[in-house]
Amino acid sequence: MLPQTTFYAARDLLAEMERRGLTLATAESCTGGLIAAALTAIPGSSAVVTRGYVTYSNEAKQEMLGVPAGLLASVGAVSEAVARAMAEGALRKSGADLALSCTGIAGPGGATLGKPVGLVFIGAAMRGGDTRVLRRVFPGDRAAVRAATVAEALALGREMLPRRQPLRPVPGR
Repeated sequence: MLPQTTFYAARDLLAEMERRGLTLATAESCTGGLIAAALTAIPGSSAVVTRGYVTYSNEAKQEMLGVPAGLLASVGAVSEAVARAMAEGALRKSGADLALSCTGIAGPGGATLGKPVGLVFIGAAMRGGDTRVLRRVFPGDRAAVRAATVAEALALGREMLPRRQPLRPVPGR
């Protein structure tokens, strides 16, 4: 069951995207599909959500999203550049209008020098627009880090929608 605030954030993002005739894809690592799960918990989400990629391994990031092996080798999977590449790859592969991504260290292990437990990069790419990446360090255990990542990704998705984007006609309506 979703926390109430996450449910409302997912519902509101989906409602606004449906109103505009836009679609969404996700590309997740540290959340293992929780962003897609939050979105698809909302009735009618199939009008907006097209795909969810769970790319936990570097190989999956390369194969499914086209993240360059050299990028992963040079900066590591938990980085701003990889979150950006994941969002842009999901946008390109899915044909969606908006793609959300995340990569991070949910813990309890996995920390390295300069990359503590709780470090997460959350990306969003908008077709014909910008790509943004947020760097966050969330406190708490694995579940708390993952839940905070989902909430932040949904909020970023809402922020990415242009304030005055014209509505696209929705087929069949």
